[in-house]
Amino acid sequence: MINFDYLRVSTPKAAIEALSRDSNAQWIAGGTNLIDLMKKGVMAPQKLIDISNLPLKEIKKEGGKIHIGAMALNSDVAENELIQKEQPLLCLALKAGASQQLRNMATVGGNMMQRTRCPYFYNTDLPCNKRQPGSGCGALKGFNRMHAIFGASDKCIAVHPSDMCIALVALDAVVLVNGPKGDRRIPFSDFHRLPGETPQKDNTLDRGELIIGLEIPDNPYKKNVHYLKVRDRSSYAFALVSVAAALDLQGNSINDVRLAMGGVAHKPWRLSEAEAFLKGKNASEPVFREAAQLAMRGAKGYGQNNFKLKLAPNTIVEALKTAAAKS
Repeated sequence: MINFDYLRVSTPKAAIEALSRDSNAQWIAGGTNLIDLMKKGVMAPQKLIDISNLPLKEIKKEGGKIHIGAMALNSDVAENELIQKEQPLLCLALKAGASQQLRNMATVGGNMMQRTRCPYFYNTDLPCNKRQPGSGCGALKGFNRMHAIFGASDKCIAVHPSDMCIALVALDAVVLVNGPKGDRRIPFSDFHRLPGETPQKDNTLDRGELIIGLEIPDNPYKKNVHYLKVRDRSSYAFALVSVAAALDLQGNSINDVRLAMGGVAHKPWRLSEAEAFLKGKNASEPVFREAAQLAMRGAKGYGQNNFKLKLAPNTIVEALKTAAAKS
């Protein structure tokens, strides 16, 4: 890890100005991902701007929306009574992520900005277009068991690692940012990018834009929700496939539904076609299986991850069954 300068700031304005002055600077909050990347030589900022003390930790309800500050810790959000009552799907997703120690350090904004855990991205001796554009994607014909089955390109088949973000895309969250050009609101579904021709770009933020917080609009998903994460071990492992499922039931009829998957794409993957199919149907396993097959349209395996083509629809069905059974 290279030597670097360190600066602590206390206001969003100071953070934005400090980053704008130095093209080799990087913000750091909990550091649960960035420090690892620096140790591996994947990222080498010459200056770290510590934003962990920014006054952006508030969790509140206002105007029919839940507001969560970007510096709120993952553990604080997961245990917050308001979030547990109003947005239980988010709590379940957060508690499925990482370890308790990491959740005690990781921030909401940092969770959104974390980078893929693809081994080719982390190993500087191997080709990776995300780390070094133009070098190739080693995973395409290499070890790709953890990799994408949706939305990939011949430049990158890496997957987005967050659990929290899968719930947020399902809940129609909005990202609040501030930057040199002022404030901006970004629908969560538009925040992260597919790899396309520029896999080095993880999201749609402009240089110098700072995540201020999130807004989650009020919704009826207070009870029949589930986050199912299939992984190689029960703790501190990234998803092979995960599903965020939320149902608004009237008796046994599905009035509305939200579905999203993780571990399958370069960004949190919303299952809009399956949602549309489920609306108005009865909550039953045969219906859930039809929806799961619709959700798999366009899926493609790359060899070692072909098992996801079966695992993913089965996980969708199981998540929906579990959500529907809650009383």
